[in-house]
Amino acid sequence: MASRLSSDRRREPVALPSDPVAARDTVRAARHRRRQDARRRRYLVAGVMSSAGLIAALGLGRQLIFAEDTGTPTPPVRQEAPMFTRPSQPASPPPEAGPAKGDGTFAYASSAGPVAGAAGTLKKYRVAVENGSGQQADAFAAAVEQAYGDPRGWIGGGDVRLQRVAGEGTADFTVFLATPATSEAMCATAGLHTDGYNSCRSEGKVIINLARWLTAVPDYGKPVADYQTYVINHETGHELGYGHEACPGAGRPAPVMMQQTYGLKGCVANSWPYVDGQRYSGAKVP
Repeated sequence: MASRLSSDRRREPVALPSDPVAARDTVRAARHRRRQDARRRRYLVAGVMSSAGLIAALGLGRQLIFAEDTGTPTPPVRQEAPMFTRPSQPASPPPEAGPAKGDGTFAYASSAGPVAGAAGTLKKYRVAVENGSGQQADAFAAAVEQAYGDPRGWIGGGDVRLQRVAGEGTADFTVFLATPATSEAMCATAGLHTDGYNSCRSEGKVIINLARWLTAVPDYGKPVADYQTYVINHETGHELGYGHEACPGAGRPAPVMMQQTYGLKGCVANSWPYVDGQRYSGAKVP
């Protein structure tokens, strides 16, 4: 549910405003600025190419502009997209959002769980919680297991079964609960830029942002527990091969693969991939 970023352009996690609305608006503003800068660079390149063609047509293409007093060509100035602007006096996150940064290491749920689902490919998973996050691995694992075991979840289609393994046992993927700083760093290794705000999925890793887990997002319209179920199912959906989907119409449930963290677009919050026993989806988003 994060925007693409080249793998060599990792950014430092930023301290966002404590107010969730302001935090979301800050993220959106930064994303808008990056898109505008990218658009301006494309126009600049197009203009330079057109000018070069015109010079060649006039027989002036062999002329060079030289640096003053050196007799060497003036090196081009490389325009870089501005980095996400760190607030000059960042506010501390509210206590209910948990710490902004943990130890960067993880504790794993200690016990295995039952197989959820009656048919389909068996996918085994681990559950891990960052040390220093203030959360317990076994408690987080219970919430993940509850979402995975519900018939409205991904097992509802009969094509996949899910089972938690103990500790760091062999698994197909791992569900992580990480602080904003650590989740941002983990997502960045996959070329995903989250501004420390939203969750993500990289191959074999479902990464849940601690602040979103504890406080959800503004205007979600349902309890935090509903958002928690949504974000687990959304990022797991990516791990299972599903892409983003759009709101199918005002007043209708939001597909679980819709980026509900960034607004409902007229839809109503929905945590589940299956509604009334049927796979519920919207149009695919490129």
